[in-house]
Amino acid sequence: MKVKFCGMKCEHDIELMNEFLPDYVGFVFAGTKHRITPEIASFLAGKLTGDIAKVGVFVNETPEHIANTAKLVGLDVIQLHGDETPQDIAKLGKLLPDVEIWKGVRVKNAQSIQHALGLGADLLLLDNFSEKEFGGTGKTANFELIRKANLTVPFFLAGGLCSENLENAIRELSPFGVDISSGIETCGTKDRKKIERVMQILGRPGKGGN
Repeated sequence: MKVKFCGMKCEHDIELMNEFLPDYVGFVFAGTKHRITPEIASFLAGKLTGDIAKVGVFVNETPEHIANTAKLVGLDVIQLHGDETPQDIAKLGKLLPDVEIWKGVRVKNAQSIQHALGLGADLLLLDNFSEKEFGGTGKTANFELIRKANLTVPFFLAGGLCSENLENAIRELSPFGVDISSGIETCGTKDRKKIERVMQILGRPGKGGN
């Protein structure tokens, strides 16, 4: 089971990532809650150790802007959460041939998942639907709709995941990976104990776990 911890904002977050070694860490370049500048992300990314892959989260940015940020930060994955088209994704693929492209899907209905499958992304990340936000709502996705989609391709599950509901989510949907942000925080700050518990559930306590 792959795991991505998202919303890195400071050196404290990076220290925890280096301790527990998730597969991916996310830097958010959209919204307000976890948003940071590319320059700060570049500084933080330079302090990561091991083989942790760096993911950049974007909403409705131009392929050129995304490519410039990816090169500055050294991103391994681009995660798109806006209204990107197949043409946008194809252009990104040409600008960043060695970078994976993920498409975040706000699961409103079965059609939203099927539409995303045709966009040409390397992987889908299924999230909660909100009329007001493109992601990061802290609410769980619609498991029933995801189950009914009968996906035959790997996908990440996002949206309100935490140690209290993670085991059930994995059991119900068998995702390729999970993406957790607010669920490993207390009062907006990454919480070591919550990270440790999530990694224990996944059978991956990391260097500092027990």
